[in-house]
Amino acid sequence: MGRRDELIARFAEDLRSKCGIEPDMDLLTKVTIGCGPSIYDADAATVASSQPGELETVKKSYLIKKLGLSDSPALDEAINAVIEAYGRSERNKYRPVVYYMLCRHFGKESAYA
Repeated sequence: MGRRDELIARFAEDLRSKCGIEPDMDLLTKVTIGCGPSIYDADAATVASSQPGELETVKKSYLIKKLGLSDSPALDEAINAVIEAYGRSERNKYRPVVYYMLCRHFGKESAYA
């Protein structure tokens, strides 16, 4: 099993154990691949949810650019809901897990078709 496969398994476990979600492994794999090499960098692989600038990056780079959503308060609400579901006190919120949950929240799985 390659390094990426190990990381995908870790992300799937986070979805199951911390978020109570049974992941669609095909979609999770596509989301993870879409994150590019950032998944191998400890700092870039996580979302610092306590930093407003980081959440703005998730909104602009992922929700608006990648998923093609329009900027609205609903985006901030969704990000907060995902962070809440992951656990605010959870230190390592993996970017692919956050992106996966946002993708499912907005029903934008077609972005990875």
